[in-house]
Formats: sequence, structure tokens, C-alpha cells
Amino acid sequence: MANILVIDDEPGIRSVLRDIFEDESYNVFDAGDGIRGLEMLESEIIHLVVLDVWLPNIGGIDVLKKIKEDYPEIEVIIISGHANIDLAVKAVKLGAFDFLEKPLSLDKILTLARNATAMNALKTENKKLKSSVISEETMIGESEPIRLIKQTINQSAGSDAKILITGDNGTGKELVARDIHRKSQRNTKPFIEVNCAAIPDTLIESELFGHEKGAFTGALSQRRGKFESADGGTLFLDEVADMSLSAQAKVLRVIQEMRFERVGSEETRKVDVRIIAATNKDIHQEIADGNFREDLYFRLNVVPIHVPPLSDRRGDIPLLIEYFIQEMHKTENITASEFSPEAIDMLIDYSWPGNVRELKNFIERVTIMSEEDVISVETASKFLGSSEEKQEKIINPLIEKFSDMKLSEARDEFERMLLLQKLEENEYNITRAAQSLGIYPSNLHGKIKKFDIEIKK
Repeated sequence: MANILVIDDEPGIRSVLRDIFEDESYNVFDAGDGIRGLEMLESEIIHLVVLDVWLPNIGGIDVLKKIKEDYPEIEVIIISGHANIDLAVKAVKLGAFDFLEKPLSLDKILTLARNATAMNALKTENKKLKSSVISEETMIGESEPIRLIKQTINQSAGSDAKILITGDNGTGKELVARDIHRKSQRNTKPFIEVNCAAIPDTLIESELFGHEKGAFTGALSQRRGKFESADGGTLFLDEVADMSLSAQAKVLRVIQEMRFERVGSEETRKVDVRIIAATNKDIHQEIADGNFREDLYFRLNVVPIHVPPLSDRRGDIPLLIEYFIQEMHKTENITASEFSPEAIDMLIDYSWPGNVRELKNFIERVTIMSEEDVISVETASKFLGSSEEKQEKIINPLIEKFSDMKLSEARDEFERMLLLQKLEENEYNITRAAQSLGIYPSNLHGKIKKFDIEIKK
């Protein structure tokens, strides 16, 4: 049944509404003021809010505005003991489902609650349908690698087996994950994505498991994590090999037990989530280097799927080009409808270091900028680059040295290299080396100790 949140500063009203709603099998939450009510919306899934107009700290109309701004799918029934026509009209214009005057008619509030929760369910279903239409893309291609991937997706989608997707950036790992979810029995429930590489180590646990108010500096309210948001559905852990070892240990426990605690809480919460993970790293090398837990790998790698680079399935390039042009015609007013045979041949021969993502971006760019009905090899070459060498990344040798390191590791390694260079230039004279670095000798001594640098006499 639906979850209802009652926000009213009168304990008696909250108690009465809780009783009548629970008698109808609703799950009921309540708050004595608007601030607490808004906090609960961040931590719980709510389908209907029954909101008093006159509240301490923040008025009901302002709370209504905030709800409709942040949670437009949630219906709000306004109640007030000081009702007037102008206030009712204002509330409805702001998006309220209806307006009731105290003392409340219990029959009417129940009728409105049934109608409002039904409307919420309709909105939610409509949103899911739109989302499924938008993400209806599937793997385009007829090559042997793509045929095997599609076969694996079809065989595994109906189960709850964990899946580990590997492949370079831009190959379509997320597309595979969404296709699995769409074909699973969980397709009416959320598909929640977490980019583990984009979240700082200090925040990854809060992002995954949620946190309580005051759990750490900046935790101004409760927050649900991605595991809770994905309950009943699929959680996609993208770039999973970029998680810290401590976060990996906690994720392993949750995967094993399907229960966890929010950061700052001792209350255990249960979830039912299917896990799909992906990485662009050599996971076996990461395990060998001590960067990824082998036991977590075995938990995730129940069904392995490797997505090959575009250069390993060049025969699919014409199909992808045709598909992306058709998609552009749906959304953009473009002239081009196809590429010349010579242009197609050139694109097939190109290395595509950015894989399918690079190809898609190229098609969008050239079809928007070109005025040709049939894009010539000259035009394609102009927007792609006249030679493969022009398109390949030219990496500075110094940057290349740090390319596989995390930022903190690269910063420390660069600092160590610079210190060694300055010490050698100044014949290991601490005072002169410190002056050339623009720091105090005492600071240099500290860094020498930190990086275990040997001082040559």
C-alpha cells in the first residue's frame, strides 16, 4: 500500500489521521513541522502528503512549493482550520491535489487519499514508461561478439544473478546493464546507477547506504542511499573497481546479506536489489595489485559479459551509423540521410579510440553541421580529421607516467620527483633546496621523511 506523510503541528490531528489511514492499510509517517516533514521526504518513499497550512518555522504553502519543486509526482492534500477561498485557490494553483477545512470529514479525507494515491501511481507508471521508451536502445550490431552478448543478456535477464560487465570506455557497458534490467522481472522497479569513480572515497558509503542527520559534517538531514532507492529493482555499480577497499568490504557484506546500516545509524535495513557491476579496468590486474578484493570479484562475476571495442567489430559500423542518423532525424531538423560509400569505408578503417560513444558524437556533429544530403568522404574527413594521426591523443610523456594513478597517488609521486630533482640540483643542501622550492627548511625535512628520501652526503 501507499506511504502517507502527515505534516501537522497538532498531535491530536496526527494521531487521528494515523489511526484512520492505518485502518485502511496505508503506511503512515508524521511530522510536527514543515522542516521535519521535508527531511522525511529525503529519507522515505512517500506517495501522499497531508499538509496543514499553519505550521511553525516554515508555512504550509512554502512546504507545498518545495514538495512540488523537488517531488512533483507526490500528491499533496492541504488542510486548514482557518480556510478561505483565496488560500484554497492559491494552494490548488501551486499543485495541491485538494483543499480540506478542519474539522475534517473522515470519509472525505479517505476518499481523497484513495484518489490521490491512485493519481501518484499513475504518474509513477507514466514516468517509468517514458523512461523505458527513452532507454529502449539495445546493442546495435550483427557481429559475433554482439550476438554472444545479446544471447547472454537474454539467458541471464530473467534471473537475479549478479553480472560483471567489462570493457573500455564508450563501448556500451551501461547500455548492456539497462537492457538486462528492461528484460528482467524487475523492469517496473527502479534502475539506479552509481558512478563509483565520480564519488570521493569519503562520500561513497553515504552515497550507497545513506546517512542520518549529523552523521558527519554537512549531513544536515537524513538521506536514503542508492541501495534503498533501488529496492525491488536493479543497482548498477559503474566503475566498481574505483571503490576504496573499505567501501568494497561493506558492499560485499550487503551483497551477501542484503541488509545494511545508514552512516551514523545502528538500525539495520533490509533491501531486495539485483546487482550489476561494470569496470573499464583489468580486474585481474587490480586484484593482483591489491586494489580490488578477490572475494568481491567472485561475488559479482556470476555472469561475466565483456563488451569489445568498436575496432574489434568493424562490420557493425555501417549499422551503427544508420541507427544514429535515424535517431537524429527524430530529434533534430537535419538534412543528411546517409553517408557515401567512400565515407563509410573511411569510417570503417578509422580506429575509434573512443568506441561507440565517439562514433555517436561524430554522427551528431557531422549531420548537424553538414548541408549535404549524402555526406561525402571529404566532409566526413573534415569533421573526423584528415588522418588517424590527427585524431589520436598525443599524451605528454610526463602525464603518461601518472595516467594510471589516482589523483592523490599522482600528486605524491610528482612531489617526490620534484623534491629529488631540487635536492640533486642543490647537492642535497637542505637550506638551498628549500629556498628553490619556496618552502621552509623544516617543511622540507618533513617531506623528506614522508617520502623516505635518502639524503646523499
